Amino acid sequence: MGETLLAPYRVTARNIAIASENKIHDDTVARQFGFAGGLVPGVEVYAYMTHAAVERWGSAWLEHGTAKCRFLKPVYDGQQVTVIGKPTDGGLDLAVETEAGLCASGSADLTGGAPVPSFDDFESGEPPATRPAADEQTLAPGTRLGIAPFRATAEFATRYLADVAETHPLYARDGLCHPGTLVRLCNWALTQNVVLGPWIHTGSSVQNFAVARVGDELTVRALVTANYERKGHRMVDLDALILANGHTPVARVAHTAIWRPRQRASHTT
Repeated sequence: MGETLLAPYRVTARNIAIASENKIHDDTVARQFGFAGGLVPGVEVYAYMTHAAVERWGSAWLEHGTAKCRFLKPVYDGQQVTVIGKPTDGGLDLAVETEAGLCASGSADLTGGAPVPSFDDFESGEPPATRPAADEQTLAPGTRLGIAPFRATAEFATRYLADVAETHPLYARDGLCHPGTLVRLCNWALTQNVVLGPWIHTGSSVQNFAVARVGDELTVRALVTANYERKGHRMVDLDALILANGHTPVARVAHTAIWRPRQRASHTT
């Protein structure tokens, strides 16, 4: 039986992080690293990509689906983004394109009940009262990271749907949090624990276990699994477990970021 083809999903990209602590989203600072302007956060590019998975599988994907995303080129504020979901072997190959070409690639699938990780593998961590600077020691492999509990209020959920121009009715109709919110929490596992300069989210691999609902209190237990150099960048890998209301595993995310980009003199995009 043939796979149902999905229509391309188009959205106007918005840089909703212009005022954030991460100045890679600021035009002036981003240009110092060789970009044309402030970057649309990878979290939001991922949010655009998930539209295809929800269009294909509905809430089942939020409950037990998987996704992988890798960001290849910057997406800038105001660009027209096209998300293409191509059925393949029961899943979807995902691509994000702008006038500059392919900007992100990935995949999505529906799993049959992946095993939920043990809480023992994800000890609770709390953000420090005073954050140290990010370096090889404060982000050393084995470091435990956590976030301040975050309440997904109706106001926040509604604003996020508008911010990412999400058109699927499922979220507002059923009171569900958008999956982009969950990956954003993994960014917070970094930003609430160390002081970073300009930094870049480069990709994530997500396994969903349950829907996150409006009103839930969300927390993250994360472990730094690697801190290394690649092409002049300093990279960090996280293994993060997202919980709802302190006891329900919502998603596990393998999260990768450049925590210290190389200098502009050697920068290419």
